Parts: sequence; C-alpha cells; structure tokens
Amino acid sequence: MNQVKTGEHSEKERRKQVKKVAVASVVGTSIEWYDFFLYGTMSALVFPKLFFPQADPFINILQSFTVFFLGFLARPIGAMIFGHFGDRIGRKATLVTTLMFMGISTVLIGLLPTYESIGMAAPILLILLRMCQGIGVGGEWGGSVVLSTEWSSKKRRGLMGSMTQLGVPIGLLTSTLIITLCIQLTGSGFDSWGWRIPFILSAVLIGVGLYIRLGIMDSPQFTRLKQENRIVDRPVLEALKKHPKEIVLTACARLVEQVPFYIFTTFVITYGTEELKLDKQIFTNGVMVAACIELFVIPYFAHLSDRVNRKKIYILGSLLTIVFAFPFFMMIDTGNPVFIILAIALSIIGPAMAYGPQAALIVESFPIHLRYTGSSLGFHFASVIGGGIAPLFSAYLFHKYGSTNQISVYIIVVCIISIISVSMLKKNTAENAEERMESVQQNLSNYS
Repeated sequence: MNQVKTGEHSEKERRKQVKKVAVASVVGTSIEWYDFFLYGTMSALVFPKLFFPQADPFINILQSFTVFFLGFLARPIGAMIFGHFGDRIGRKATLVTTLMFMGISTVLIGLLPTYESIGMAAPILLILLRMCQGIGVGGEWGGSVVLSTEWSSKKRRGLMGSMTQLGVPIGLLTSTLIITLCIQLTGSGFDSWGWRIPFILSAVLIGVGLYIRLGIMDSPQFTRLKQENRIVDRPVLEALKKHPKEIVLTACARLVEQVPFYIFTTFVITYGTEELKLDKQIFTNGVMVAACIELFVIPYFAHLSDRVNRKKIYILGSLLTIVFAFPFFMMIDTGNPVFIILAIALSIIGPAMAYGPQAALIVESFPIHLRYTGSSLGFHFASVIGGGIAPLFSAYLFHKYGSTNQISVYIIVVCIISIISVSMLKKNTAENAEERMESVQQNLSNYS
C-alpha cells in the first residue's frame, strides 16, 4: 500500500509529529511563561520591599516595575539572537536553548540574596537575571509558533498556532496557583523566604520541558530550505530590510492584548493592595479565574479564525476590550471580592480573543526563510512599547492624576492603534506567504 509522503515523512508519521509538536508547544511555552510571570507577580507583591527598600512606597513600585520592564526590553534582543539561529540552524535546537536559558535564570532569581544581605548588588543581579529571562522569552515564542504552524495544514494553522498561545494562561495559572499555595503554606514567612519556592521549582519544569522537546523534529519546510540551500546568511538584517512594515504593523497590532493584559493582571494587584488596601489573595484568585477562561477562549477563537477571518476576530476582541476599559476599574473600586474577581475574569476575554488567532496572523505575514526572525521581532517589539511599560506607565498615570480614568483612556487608545494596524496588514502579504507554503507542501506531498 502506497503511503503519502511529506518530505521524508509518511502521512502517518507527519500526524504523529504534529501531535508531538502541539504538546511540545503547549508545555514548553507554559514553562517559559510560568518563569516570566513569576517575576511580574512578585514585582507587585514582595520585590519592592526586598530589593528596593530605601525609597518611599511609590518609588519602590516604580523601581520594581522598571526592572519588570527591562525584561521586556531584552525580549527583542532575544528575538534577534535566537531568530538568527532559528532561521539558520533550525527551530528545534534553538527552542531547546531558549528553554534552558530561561529556566536557569529563573532558578537563580529564587536563590538571589536580598538588599538586606548584599546591598546594591542584589537589585543589580536581579536586573541582569530579569534581562536573561527576557532574552529567553524573546527566542521562545517565534520558534514555538513557527514550528507548530509549519507542521500544521493550512486549514488548521490558526488552531495549531494557538497551542503556543495557550502557554500564557497555563503559565499564568500555574505561577499564580503556586504563589497562592506558597502564601497560604508559609504565612508570614512568604515575604522573607516563601517567595523563593516558586522560582526554585522551575528546575523541575525545565527537565520535563527538555524531555518533550528533544522528541520533536524540525518542520519539513525548514528541512527543505536547507536541502535547497535557501538559508539566509543574515536573517535579522534581511527581515528589517525587506519587511519593516510587517514588523511594525504586527508589533502595533499586539498592543490590544499586551497593554490591557498586564494592567488587568499585574498593575491591578499593586493598585488593589497598595491603594485600596485589599487582601492580595483576592487579586491572585481573580487572575487564576481569568487564566482558566483564557484556556477556552484562546483556542476557540483561533479555531474560529480558521473558518471565518482572522482580522474580523481580532478586531472584535479589540472592540470588546474598549467597551470594558472603564467598567473594569469601576468594579475593582467597589472593593467587593466578588466584583473584583468578576472584573479580572471578564477583562481578559477581549485580549484573549485577539491573542488566539494572533500567532497565525503574524506568521502568515512573513516568508518561510525569515519566518522565525520576522515573527519574533514583530511580536517582541510590542512587548517593549506595550506590555513591559504598561504597569509602569499606569502607576505614573495614577500617581499624577489620582484616578484610574486616564488608565482606561490609555487602554482605549492602544486598542484603536491595534485595530488600525490589523486593518493595514495587507491581505496579499499573508496570502503570498500561504501560497509559498502551499507550493512547498504540494512539492513535499509529491515527493516519495
């Protein structure tokens, strides 16, 4: 019986590999985001007191969120470094490296002495490790989403791309759950030593992630690029030179989920505990509920984008986020735990609707030989201008105006920018990329 071949893989082998890649995408990115989100939550809960204790409370928060931002500032650096190797050496080898890089940095944060022990060396080391985290994440997303979408069929590209996106809610849920358990188990000791436990546990997760990732293979498309000697010598320069518009537009398109997400899940913890004087547990519980909702919203709307239209789903999510910008803080300001948890849970739906089809939307905007680099650059430039600065800028706005109204306006403005950017992404850009993929897939299917 003749088997349909895809490169060197039979159809049966291809399907088996697709499943492995899907699992590797979910698990690997979940671990990386677990590591990354730990700092975000700790920067709101304990880091201001442990690493920046000599300033007044507002300056403490600004300093902690500034280090939080530096992790985002490092992400485009990681995108360039790992994008270069991902488009030259391969997706798999690069992803194994990013996982190790990120995990080791996280464990070291958990072992880091505080300001009380070593003085100024503590915040300096924290900054360096946070930037290492950012570099690791900078190389993770592009490789994971490119590998998963390149193994998938055109009809399921949105859904397969969302496997990587699921790493965010799973990482957020896991990190928040473990932090919550540590708060309950260590009690008053959490601020002194209990906060270290979630970081050190990352060592176990690294082992699991490596085991899974070592069992996958590079995509047939990248393998064929190497066979045909179509690997680009300088993918970063090539992407910046030939696709600057796509990089800028994809970065701006991401603002709808970057800025609101970090306001709704990070800044709100500081706002609620410092300004409203509420129990931190209320907000971590709200974040966990929001993460659970994302687990369903992200893949559903990614799947829907395969059947309808990615841009329409994206814009719909942006509009929903705009509608909820003011009600969010109104519900938080009630001080009622039920309304607070409900506000955080509902706030995440709009950004998640956009985040679901986002991976495929970005990947389809770049040609195969520059896909890892181009996708990573567009994705992570948004982290600098959006997510990284959002808690810091929100803290500034509240301190200056004494109201959350300006923060709500900030959310609305970035959503409008995203809608315009998505609309400006030329349809033929994605279609040309798809045609190139289809051409390669057709050639591979005929190869036996």
